[in-house]
Amino acid sequence: MHYNSDVEAVNALVEKYSELKSEIAKVIVGQEDVVKNLLISIFCKGHCLLVGVPGLAKTLMVNTISRSLGLSYSRIQFTPDLMPSDIIGTEILDESRKFRFIKGPVFANIILADEINRTPPKTQSALLEAMQEKAVTVAGMTYHLEEPFFVLATQNPIEQEGTYPLPEAQLDRFMFNIWLDYPSVEEEIKIVKATTTEKSVTPGIVITAEEILFFQQLIRKIPVADNVFQYAVKLVSTTRPHTPQAAVWANDYLTWGAGPRASQYLILGAKCHAVLSGKYSPDIEDVRAVAKSVLRHRIVRNYKAEAEGLQADHLIEHFLS
Repeated sequence: MHYNSDVEAVNALVEKYSELKSEIAKVIVGQEDVVKNLLISIFCKGHCLLVGVPGLAKTLMVNTISRSLGLSYSRIQFTPDLMPSDIIGTEILDESRKFRFIKGPVFANIILADEINRTPPKTQSALLEAMQEKAVTVAGMTYHLEEPFFVLATQNPIEQEGTYPLPEAQLDRFMFNIWLDYPSVEEEIKIVKATTTEKSVTPGIVITAEEILFFQQLIRKIPVADNVFQYAVKLVSTTRPHTPQAAVWANDYLTWGAGPRASQYLILGAKCHAVLSGKYSPDIEDVRAVAKSVLRHRIVRNYKAEAEGLQADHLIEHFLS
């Protein structure tokens, strides 16, 4: 893949993005913001946590995106009896009495970790280690995962009995926390029309793994003005209660604020958001556009916020204003 300049490469990415959107829209009705945030995290080498009630096509969305990206895809259904070896793979004794490693489902480009909070911490950590290290170690041997590697975990916010909520330190490894809502009445009519006939649509491949790796490097090269860096870091520091920069709302309603990873992801997300909007450098509006997805799972509300029914999004809106 060769472009004469970074400007040409940025234009090519904008073109690919609009092709991707139209391919995905053949299968997924609405949810434009969710699809955009998922693609942003892929181009930023980030992982995503998708939160939504059952039946909102989370699995179908990931499957559709992986097909249009031309990437290999694995789905792991997390259950209370799932073991780490069910994810990373296991060693077996073959016919020649030698140990041979059989790769688990984590050896794919896109992993859908369905209902990640249904499995015990030991199994959660096996996946989270693979996310962080992009490698798996079994019996002293390290096996590298093929890039691009991207984990999309889903969580069902309704049932909390028999679940193992992800600790804050592990939630921090996800670039975005994306909230899926119910479709509008018009969208739901379209969904029902499209899914209750014998016709099925398959999205075409728009982009290759090699191109994704190239565009991931391109996003890193996008220049950012100092005032945008300052805005992102100041925004994150206002969420940290009882520190010199803390906002009044943070002191009143939060136990913990966001860490430095939030600032990094705000800048990376803003770079990609700017490029997909046809700009060559992000501004403050691009930081604000990704702020909710980046901060939602990184601020910890106190009992006062919970008693008053203040959701994380309400608080983030206050920090942004």
